[in-house]
Amino acid sequence: MDQRPNAPLGTATLLRMQWAFLHTPPLPGAANMAIDEFLMTRARQSGTGVVRVYSWRYPALSLGRHQTARGAFDRERARAHGIGLVRRLTGGRAVIHHREITYSVTAPVAGGHALRDDYSTINQLLLAALGELGVYADFAQPPRRLSPPASAPCFEIPAHGELMLHGRKLVGSAQLREHGAMLQHGSILVHDDQHRLGDVSLHPVPPTHAATLADALERDVSAEEFARHLRTQVHATWDHEVTDLDAAAVIEAAQPLAARYESDEWTWRR
Repeated sequence: MDQRPNAPLGTATLLRMQWAFLHTPPLPGAANMAIDEFLMTRARQSGTGVVRVYSWRYPALSLGRHQTARGAFDRERARAHGIGLVRRLTGGRAVIHHREITYSVTAPVAGGHALRDDYSTINQLLLAALGELGVYADFAQPPRRLSPPASAPCFEIPAHGELMLHGRKLVGSAQLREHGAMLQHGSILVHDDQHRLGDVSLHPVPPTHAATLADALERDVSAEEFARHLRTQVHATWDHEVTDLDAAAVIEAAQPLAARYESDEWTWRR
């Protein structure tokens, strides 16, 4: 039987602020990225954090902020296969978002703050929520340095501290600090759709063998179910007075930001 792993020590910084929780319905890629940007701005202005759970209305390929798109991916092939394209604010590698649960954490940060500490703390929260589902993941300690982002999938190679299950990557995350706020978001696979990266790539894509919640539990897990467990953990370990944000109000407030993520100037900027 799987046992709960010993989690590394994290920072107390995230544990000393007020938190809100947000679960948004399935949305297009541009809207999802706009909400994460809006929440990052909210954290900067309010001094409070938000833990969010979300999903995708239709399959989408997200690119890391500094990842090359031109000459690497084909928009016409993406359109033919019904896959949207969007570029994230965060770095990292390409991810196909479809049958997954996505999370984000936004919070204010002080200058000089070590984001790797927050990375550990956030992943501990995810680990606890997964444990409540009966999925006992562990932390990756890859033996070699990662290569620069290219067309390779995010789930091909784990980064240090990412969540693994039976030696395979289960959660892929990326992080950004900008102007006094941080954003960490990532994908928790319910099923492995990363092979669909080959549908839009102009180059051969190595196969991935990612872990999934469906394989671990022999059933599907909804975003609603995971959101309940994650909120319980936020309440138990981060903020006993965690509040819930109104999803419709946040979606409306973030809508003007979606234009950036819908534009070719941003998506195909490199």
